[in-house]
Amino acid sequence: MIKENHTMKNEFVLTGFTDHPDLKALLFVMFLTIYLITMVGNLGLVALIFKQRQLHTPMYIFLGNLALVDSCCACAITPKMLENFFSEDRRISLHECIIQFYILCTVETADCFLLAAMAYDRYVAICSPLQYHTMMSKKLCVQMTTGAFIAGNLHSMIHVGLLFRLAFCGSHQINHFYCDVLPLYRLSCVDPYVNELVLFVFSGSIQVFTIGSVLISYVYIVFTIFKMKSKEGRVKAFSTCASHFLSVSLFYGSLFFMYIRPNLLEEGDKDIPAALLFTIVVPLLNPFIYSLRNKEVKSALQKILIKITISRKFKQMTSTVT
Repeated sequence: MIKENHTMKNEFVLTGFTDHPDLKALLFVMFLTIYLITMVGNLGLVALIFKQRQLHTPMYIFLGNLALVDSCCACAITPKMLENFFSEDRRISLHECIIQFYILCTVETADCFLLAAMAYDRYVAICSPLQYHTMMSKKLCVQMTTGAFIAGNLHSMIHVGLLFRLAFCGSHQINHFYCDVLPLYRLSCVDPYVNELVLFVFSGSIQVFTIGSVLISYVYIVFTIFKMKSKEGRVKAFSTCASHFLSVSLFYGSLFFMYIRPNLLEEGDKDIPAALLFTIVVPLLNPFIYSLRNKEVKSALQKILIKITISRKFKQMTSTVT
């Protein structure tokens, strides 16, 4: 009946932000700048952690993977969005749509588990500092990181698999700047109740588990900090957790509002602000949140800059002599 009464859709149109030419040019420059800063910041942080041996600790391994995940998120969303600012049709095929959602779902799920792992790392470092190297071994660190990416892939595979039970007909316009699963549900001429229920259950379970892990870790951290007799020790402990807590608040707040609120399908106009926050703003801010407040990262970066400066001066001297 669906095939007889409807024209099936295998491609969609991303409406984006605006059709005003001047605003398009302004938004293109703004998002291109954000994209370049995001990529340089995150990939630069990954390279810094990889190159500097003093940063080869569980905390920075998690941070490096978080930066890698954020750069993947930016790559999955922004290039197509920038292309559509000056594209006449702004079309995206169903397969491109599914791939874009698969990548985004994978990296965002991995992000959740990496943030939870970082919270556990801070808990061990502050509450059991003498047992840190035993409890946070390299093996456990690798297992937690690998588990985060496996969970991300499994989670996205579930929702992508369920997308194939839907049929898309009628309107082909997606009121969004990228191909998310919620706008696809709204365009389906098959009841997406099962998809919506599975999305709510799995996304909710992942967020409850990871947020619960973060909150439990921070409850123990706060109690331990208040028991410290040294004021300097308390300030140092709070400062090591402030960056992570800020990142967690931004990421989980937007993600919870995006996928766990009631009436998901009826309130499509509320998707874009939350999506902008966790796909564009959070990946942009994370490298600055962690690096600007982190003495070890700044120290490692200063060493590299000093080496580069010395190397350039030495080349200039040798070229002058010759």
